[in-house]
Amino acid sequence: MAAWDLSVTVEDLGPDAPPVTLSVASDLHVGGVILKLVEKTQIQRDWSDHALWWEQKQCWLLRTAWTLEKYGIHADARLLFMPQHKPLKLGLPNGKTLRLLVCFSNPVFQTVMGICRQLNIRHPEELSLLRPVEEKKKKKDKDSTEEIYDLTEVPLSSASRPSLYNGMPAHFADSPQMEAIYKMLSVTQPPPALRYILFVSELDCKISFPLRWLDSSRCLMQQGIQDSDRVWLRFKYFSLYDIEPKYDAVRLSQLYEQARWAILLEDIDCTEEEMMLFGALQYHISKVSQSEPQMLSSSAAMDDLESALQSLEVKLDGESSSASEMLPCDCFRPKRLTLKGYKQYWFKFQDTSICYFKSKEESIGEPIQQINLKGCEVAPDVNVAAQKFLIRLLIPASEGMNEVYLRCENEQQYAQWMAACRLGSKGKSLADSSYQSEIESIGSFLAMQKTSSGSHGNSPASDESINTHSLVSPRYHKKYKPKQLTPRILDAYQNVAQLSLTDAVMRFLQIWQALPDFGLSYFVVRFKGSRKDEVLGIAPNRLIRIDLGVGDVVKTWRYNNMKQWNVNWDIRQMAIEFEGNVNIAFSCVTADCKIVHEFIGGYIFMSTRSREKSDTLNQELFHKLTGGHEAL
Repeated sequence: MAAWDLSVTVEDLGPDAPPVTLSVASDLHVGGVILKLVEKTQIQRDWSDHALWWEQKQCWLLRTAWTLEKYGIHADARLLFMPQHKPLKLGLPNGKTLRLLVCFSNPVFQTVMGICRQLNIRHPEELSLLRPVEEKKKKKDKDSTEEIYDLTEVPLSSASRPSLYNGMPAHFADSPQMEAIYKMLSVTQPPPALRYILFVSELDCKISFPLRWLDSSRCLMQQGIQDSDRVWLRFKYFSLYDIEPKYDAVRLSQLYEQARWAILLEDIDCTEEEMMLFGALQYHISKVSQSEPQMLSSSAAMDDLESALQSLEVKLDGESSSASEMLPCDCFRPKRLTLKGYKQYWFKFQDTSICYFKSKEESIGEPIQQINLKGCEVAPDVNVAAQKFLIRLLIPASEGMNEVYLRCENEQQYAQWMAACRLGSKGKSLADSSYQSEIESIGSFLAMQKTSSGSHGNSPASDESINTHSLVSPRYHKKYKPKQLTPRILDAYQNVAQLSLTDAVMRFLQIWQALPDFGLSYFVVRFKGSRKDEVLGIAPNRLIRIDLGVGDVVKTWRYNNMKQWNVNWDIRQMAIEFEGNVNIAFSCVTADCKIVHEFIGGYIFMSTRSREKSDTLNQELFHKLTGGHEAL
């Protein structure tokens, strides 16, 4: 075949060096081009990490056995020869910044796996990278230099888990400086100062945040990320799995930091009472972490977050109860952000179902409706100080999910109903031996939220010893003065002061997970057949259709009722079929359809994980579920 000239820019020769010209033929494979290039540069070094980047097509030429003809490369191609691993500034959930070598040629999903390997974070599939928010710097901040922790000298490893030394990866045990970096990663940081921070409480900000996630199936270079650029590492999928404090020091610490910032920045709504408890837990965690520096000092390894939270809240021994229970309770179907009118009914528990009647006298006849709780979702909505005891039920139905609230009159009734609903959702009746212990544990959790009117006991005496600005969100500083907030936080602190560091962090995460909006990402969409834009909320286990104007929940669908789904990439429309011949279709208004596709597919992937396979990650399945027509 005829020879022709191919120009290649070699990054190692410097930015001002002219391209290297090679005489090639179309049947020459990419590996041969690299060999010619290395010979012509006459530089003695390890070139094994280098590869060719095709600028016009925005792709790496990683298949070295492919010929130039197969790739479609001609003389006008602009090729760059450079390392695949380059430095990247990585912003962590705790606000610190690392500088480390990451792979710019692999899909982001694999790049995150490599980052998590270096940092000793298990289950990297729950995290991803996103573009940071551009912050406007104040004039007084111009001279301040950010501290960046350098890990670029850490050797790259392909092992699924790093070898540990004294509980930390071996590369962090090389020097006191590296040990200090690992301590920064694995130990909770002092409460942050809420200055110059971008708040995301408005709905438009909540909708814009998910748009910045990088595409997991494409590499950094394809998405415009260059050498030494800054990106954020964050938990993306809140389907948290297999948390073991013994092995997850960094993972738990960073998850806590992300949860704390979500609450302080008002990214997720909570009640005033919950905010005071969050503030108290932060204050306690900060104090204990100084005297108990390692998260490894937990009482026992916990199998996963669900069982961990249950171990804090439920002891599986108790007295048996009758198979049916009759209690008065109010019921209403709420609107989003508003709780409108309710009617009082007489409820009866039978096995795993609730039957309700107009009155106690009519309970011997046919019920108005019978609700099967098996498979439903149960969430608390409680304010002890205001005597508000609500139970939020999401009931599976053929057309989606129905949202119902139960309103209890007092703590005792709430504990009984909450325990019953939790058992019912698991397919257990009130005769189950754990019913009474469930009631007791719920009662102890309510007691934690009570404030005492007496003295603070062992709590700090002076207002100066607690910085309320770093413990509660700004809306409460607009509402109250620090001298009003301090005693309320210290009152709540008395209820958590005896918790160990690990138990306090787990308790913080438990309350965070119980918030109604936990794990929700919002997208503006247009449903097929609708004339107006609406909001699609994507949660770890369901999709929520929300009215954009007033915030009402219109309909909810669970992933486990999903039969199939597909995307029409030409018109950027997603179509999903659920059991019961329920079909929905929508187009994305603000986000790329691929981002929404990846969120839904990612959560479905998370549900496929099992303990037997917890150490092996099925990357092919992840890309098949999230990548769409670009799946690898």
